[in-house]
Amino acid sequence: MTFSTPFPHLLIPTPISKPATTAASPSSYSPLIHQIRPSSSVLRCSSISDMDATAGQGLYPLHRCKTIHLVRHAQGIHNVAGEKDHSAYLSQELFDAHLTPLGWQQVDNLRKHVQACGLLKKIELVVVSPLLRTMQTASGVFGGESYKDGIDVNPLMVANVGNSERPAISSLNCTPFLALELCREHLGVHPCDKRRSIHEYRPLFPAIDFSLIESDDDVLWTADVREKDEDVASRGMKFMNWLWTRKEKEIAVVSHSGFMFHALSAFGNDCHPLVKSEICKHFANCELRSMVIVDRGMIGSDSSTTNYPGKIPHGLDLPSDVANDKHPKEKGVPN
Repeated sequence: MTFSTPFPHLLIPTPISKPATTAASPSSYSPLIHQIRPSSSVLRCSSISDMDATAGQGLYPLHRCKTIHLVRHAQGIHNVAGEKDHSAYLSQELFDAHLTPLGWQQVDNLRKHVQACGLLKKIELVVVSPLLRTMQTASGVFGGESYKDGIDVNPLMVANVGNSERPAISSLNCTPFLALELCREHLGVHPCDKRRSIHEYRPLFPAIDFSLIESDDDVLWTADVREKDEDVASRGMKFMNWLWTRKEKEIAVVSHSGFMFHALSAFGNDCHPLVKSEICKHFANCELRSMVIVDRGMIGSDSSTTNYPGKIPHGLDLPSDVANDKHPKEKGVPN
């Protein structure tokens, strides 16, 4: 869906460092800033505006950017049933669908990746949709270290959640996990997208923070009305604005294909079509896609933690060309 009104954010794919044994594909990402080597074509530009127009790049202050790592849940039982027969999505047997054995293999593979590329240590917050399959995925991918003797912490996920036959996942030295309704899948009609009550989830995921969910029961899902695509997109924009209110600069989001597709569809219209496609295409199960979100509308007020004011004590210290204009050198006085 294309929005005609301007948005306060810019969303741009960002590269993740890959393990040394993996060759990076030059077409696998589009970094925000490319290195520019001096060349005759650059030097022939007649003005700064010419350079900006031809380069197709952008510069933004670092403190007005966040990195978000978007993850779709691993394969659920509803994915398998729905691929065979789309009407299966109406089945009550798929209520709050859990992961399949293949889904857990996908989780294990993604965890190995985020460990190998160093991402697991960078993430400051994990935001997760409060449905069984997303919380299983988030726990398996971004969970804590193994339990150690003498250390008593709540598990992130208890054993055998969703008939998984998986051992408990520790929250030891774990990034905070926060459940949020804004990043849920399309609401309504499909029982697989209806959540359980929060008091049922808490014993299953003791270390996930459910405090931002206002209702214990699922009051958002209705049996007879499916949420419109444009309403999902609007909810996605609210979610992006909410992300910007967080103090964390590197956030993982574990959500759903439909939600992320419609949430991201508003972005990339001012980019190259291949970049637009990279941002907005549908997610595969357990796919991770990293983006930089930029505050172009000044909705944030954070100050930089790395900028430095320079000259101390403060005073007049103009660039030489400006100083020459303001203070023409006296005749016979050298520079």
